[in-house]
Amino acid sequence: MEPEHDSKTAVIKTLEEKGVVLVAYSGGIDSSLLAALAVRALGKDRVRCVLLDSPLVPRREVEEAKETAAELGLPLEVVAFPVLEDDSFRANRPDRCYTCKKASARLLKEVARREGIETVADGTNASDLGTYRPGLAASDEEGICHPLAEAGATKQEIRRIARECGLPVWNKPSAACLASRIPYGDEVTEEVLGRIEAAEDLLHDRGFCQVRVRVHGDVARIEVPPEELERLFAVRDDVTAALRRIGFTYVALDLAGYRSGSMDEVL
Repeated sequence: MEPEHDSKTAVIKTLEEKGVVLVAYSGGIDSSLLAALAVRALGKDRVRCVLLDSPLVPRREVEEAKETAAELGLPLEVVAFPVLEDDSFRANRPDRCYTCKKASARLLKEVARREGIETVADGTNASDLGTYRPGLAASDEEGICHPLAEAGATKQEIRRIARECGLPVWNKPSAACLASRIPYGDEVTEEVLGRIEAAEDLLHDRGFCQVRVRVHGDVARIEVPPEELERLFAVRDDVTAALRRIGFTYVALDLAGYRSGSMDEVL
């Protein structure tokens, strides 16, 4: 039996033991697979999916998450998450993700209590465990369970299982909150988040799927996969002019290419 089948069985077994589950849903591959397996294990009436909506999440991602939930028949509730009201989060210290995950876990638990649900689960997977993720500690402290990680399912296995299950998001690029584009110590504001979102939307509209626009003051540092560098360089004049209209003075292309968590390289 293939490893991904073992992981899928283990996840389903874990979920069956929970009875009723609230899934922290984002519309990405991890949470979508978790939600789909939860419905398979428990039935639609015993699964709730909650999407926490805040300025950290691009509007494009919110709409795509709603569409995916509808396509998969997932029961979805969108709940406002006013994280920017937290001064400690806005200060953007290296433990920013801990602050955010602590608050989001408590909000999810509040929704779960309202619905009489004891278990809140998220899409953390085994590949996440070896990276710098202070938010994971906060989730653990709040009792959020991680069925995919507990089953030992890696990101690669999750993509295989999702493809096998016919999930439309099986090959969706990894996403991260917009605050991850801002250097630690620089305040997280709606204005900066809006510029980042507009810049990345512009690049997505030009066919770049895996992209990050990291902000360093008035400088936009663009990351795309190495194989996409030449194509982006070919349209540099158009992209530069468009990003200047958004509010950036300088536009730079990171020659190292896209890599997850590049802002953590200074730690």
